[in-house]
Amino acid sequence: MGISVLMSVYARENPEFFKQAMKSIIQQTRQPDEILLIKDGPLTEELEKAIEEIHQKLADEKSAIEFRTYQFEENVQLGRALRKGVELCKHEFIARMDTDDISLPDRLELQYNYMMEHEKIAIVGGYIEEFCEETGETSIRNTPVGMDAIRSYARFRNPLNHVTVMFRKSAVLEAGNYRHYPYFEDYDLWSRVLAAGYEVDSIPEIMVRVRVGTEMYGRRGGAAYCKTALSLRKEQHKLGITNTLEYLIACCISISITLVPNSLRKTIYQTLLRK
Repeated sequence: MGISVLMSVYARENPEFFKQAMKSIIQQTRQPDEILLIKDGPLTEELEKAIEEIHQKLADEKSAIEFRTYQFEENVQLGRALRKGVELCKHEFIARMDTDDISLPDRLELQYNYMMEHEKIAIVGGYIEEFCEETGETSIRNTPVGMDAIRSYARFRNPLNHVTVMFRKSAVLEAGNYRHYPYFEDYDLWSRVLAAGYEVDSIPEIMVRVRVGTEMYGRRGGAAYCKTALSLRKEQHKLGITNTLEYLIACCISISITLVPNSLRKTIYQTLLRK
C-alpha cells in the first residue's frame, strides 16, 4: 500500500517553517508516495514561491514522490480543508502533517510497518516534542498506548496527537471524515472512529517536533473555545464514549481549563498535561 501525506496551508503561515516541514517529510527513510497540500484560501507570494521551490526540487531530483495541491478560493478552515484532502488522497494510508512542524526521519517507516502488521488498527499516532523558540522550553506530550488505555483516556482528553497520526482512508471515510469543529477537528474524528468500533493505537516514540508559542495557551481558552469544547462533550455522550457521570466530569474539566486566566492555563498544561 502507498502513503499519502496530507497537509493544509493558509496565508498566515511562515514560509521558512513550511520549507523545514516539507524537507522533513521528503527526507523520510520511507518516503511518501504522495504529498497532497491543501491551499486553504489565497496565499502570500512568499508561500507560493516556497511551494514552487518544492515542486522544482522534486522535479530536478526526479523524485518518485507525487506532489499535488488543491486550491480553495477562500479560507474554509482546517476541518473543511482536511475533509476535502482525505477525499482527494490517492492512497489508503494517510499521514497528517502540519506545515510548521518537523517529522523525525523514521516516522513514516515506523507507522507504515506498524499498520501493515496490524490490519485491525485504523489509526496510529505517536508522541510529540513541543519546543518554543522564544523561550527555549521543550516538553513531551505522551499519549496512551493500547486500545483499552486509549478508550479510557478519550472520555476526558484527546487520546492522539493529531500531527503524528497515520490512518486508513477507508475507516475515516466510513466514520464520517473530518468536520468543521474549530480546534477540535481531530478529537471529534477520533471519537467517531472509536464509536464506530475501530481500533486505535499509539507508538510510544516521538514522531514529530511541534512548534509552540506563548500565544498557544491563549487560543485554548475563552468563552467561544469553551462552548465548542462543551459541544464536543455532548457529541461524545451521544456516541456512547462517556456515561452520564463521565460526561459531567468531562464538562467540568473543559470549563475549568478553558475559563481560567491564560497564565494559569499555561501552568496547567506545562505541569499537569505535559512531561
